[in-house]
Amino acid sequence: MRLPSWQSFGANHRVLRHGLNIWPPFAAAGIRVEELSDDFRYARVALRMRPLNRNYVGTHFGGSLFAMTDPFWMFLVLRNLGPGYVVWDKAGEIEFVSPGKSTVRAEFRVTDEHLDELREAAADGAKVLRWFETEVVAPDGTLVARVRKQLYVRRKPPKI
Repeated sequence: MRLPSWQSFGANHRVLRHGLNIWPPFAAAGIRVEELSDDFRYARVALRMRPLNRNYVGTHFGGSLFAMTDPFWMFLVLRNLGPGYVVWDKAGEIEFVSPGKSTVRAEFRVTDEHLDELREAAADGAKVLRWFETEVVAPDGTLVARVRKQLYVRRKPPKI
């Protein structure tokens, strides 16, 4: 039996959101995609505190905090640029600011300015490296972590 690929979910944002929520790395860590807009421009992700994602001192495990932010910039940008572009995660970094002790959330918003900037920079086929930043926050607004992801974007060469 062959498992479906993420791309096979097509353009249905609800199916993709539910698929991500039952994806074992997210489900086991307590990561939940709470919202994914129908235009793939916005996502909100939550990480609930569970025994399986608690570290030695009783706060969120850093790997779970990073995992909750991992795929979103890449697939939101890819879905919005379209099939004429290659988009990959190139690098990532996380800064732990304060202990996460409850459900934390991260939001991702792709703007027209992001997309225009990437299209313009990649117009001649050159590779583009662009950093995107996300804050992971507690319910009271406390900053728990700052995550940066660098995307590699390149326009695909025309088919001959």
